[in-house]
Amino acid sequence: MVQTIPDRDISLYELEEKFGLQLATDTNFFPEWTEIPTLTDAQKQAMARVKSNYLNLNKHRLMSEEGVKMVVLSPLLDLAGFYQLPFEIETETSVEISAEDENFIVKGNIDVLVIQKRFWVLVIESKSSKFDVMTALPQALAYMLDRPNPAQPTFGLLINGREFVFVKLIQQEHPWYARSYALSIERDSELHQVLSVLKRLGELIRNS
Repeated sequence: MVQTIPDRDISLYELEEKFGLQLATDTNFFPEWTEIPTLTDAQKQAMARVKSNYLNLNKHRLMSEEGVKMVVLSPLLDLAGFYQLPFEIETETSVEISAEDENFIVKGNIDVLVIQKRFWVLVIESKSSKFDVMTALPQALAYMLDRPNPAQPTFGLLINGREFVFVKLIQQEHPWYARSYALSIERDSELHQVLSVLKRLGELIRNS
């Protein structure tokens, strides 16, 4: 009997058991979130504006998922250059992944997908600011397992407006993943790092 589960209900345990997903503990596995370019003064000013907008709006009412996309995520993608060639943006992309025995299927929709020639550059799973950012990790990893080009690394970003977590997945004998720690919008150095990582990922794809 085939078991179908919504993406929002998947757990890390089920991804490990059904799809062989494993956590990489080698610090060299995910250098892209630490080996990053510095920002210009103009970019830092733009990030200060994003921070100010978020803090101002969120103190009146906890920001919804759509608000997070509009106020925080959209300007970040713009500043990182993901609205320019060679990149494209898709939203609410349907995915369906099945385990090797095909008796376990995960279905759902990716919030935002940045692609380049069908290479999944960034899977972005956004949550309301009232949720812990890590609640999106199993969901994002499930999406990333459905990538069309498993020979290339896939990167993800979890965001709830207040915090950001980057994820990397590589297919070897098994799919392996690693993640950054949570970067806070309330710390300027960490917010700058978020944009720097996005710019770094964009450069890697353009030069590959």
